[in-house]
Amino acid sequence: MYHILIVDDEARIRSLIRKYAEFEGHTVTEAGDGMEAVRLCRKESFDIIIMDIMMPELDGFSACREIRKVSDTPIIMVSARGEEYDKINGFETGIDDYVVKPFSAKELMLRIDAIMKRSRGAVKKGDEVKKQNLVIELDGGGFKADVTARIVYINGARVDMSPKEYDLLFYMLDNRNIALSREKLLSEVWGYDFYGDARTLDTHIKLLRKSLGDYSRYIVTLRGVGYRFEGEN
Repeated sequence: MYHILIVDDEARIRSLIRKYAEFEGHTVTEAGDGMEAVRLCRKESFDIIIMDIMMPELDGFSACREIRKVSDTPIIMVSARGEEYDKINGFETGIDDYVVKPFSAKELMLRIDAIMKRSRGAVKKGDEVKKQNLVIELDGGGFKADVTARIVYINGARVDMSPKEYDLLFYMLDNRNIALSREKLLSEVWGYDFYGDARTLDTHIKLLRKSLGDYSRYIVTLRGVGYRFEGEN
């Protein structure tokens, strides 16, 4: 079971999430604003954080940036704002998922389970990869991905990406030249079944292409299907 930090200035929302989380056997800590959330994260550890955007004292985006300075705890951002700009802003700050209000508490619990299973699975896989010391180079070394260290270099310069961008890129690298459906990518990278909203994936592809610069050409859009990463060592 998980220790969940719920951050929202609406007591009703916190109570709703808490009710379902405790029913599932999880432990819950609440924070009414971003400042309180940051203070809590500096003092103790949580398995996952559920955070609203619009809050007094410190908004969700700013709180996430501060938390990321001291912790890589998975974060699900919830908000009534579903515009692409807000999602991109959230993902760029390092969140793992974005849920638009009103949301189903049951679905939120499923997303928590999926993210935690994926996160713990990634740790185990990371331990295996460390033994392999895997480095992938393309285009004569212009593109270099150190899978062991989770570092990407473009023309010798290190590229800073969000955790989910790294997850998405390394999965596509592991499956180079294979057509990957949106459903497959969401299932393997996000760890949950396809809910019918591919915008989360498309937003991350857009961010990833931006991070890769000239090498974004490696990511090919397959209309009506998904994406393929093309490239040979």
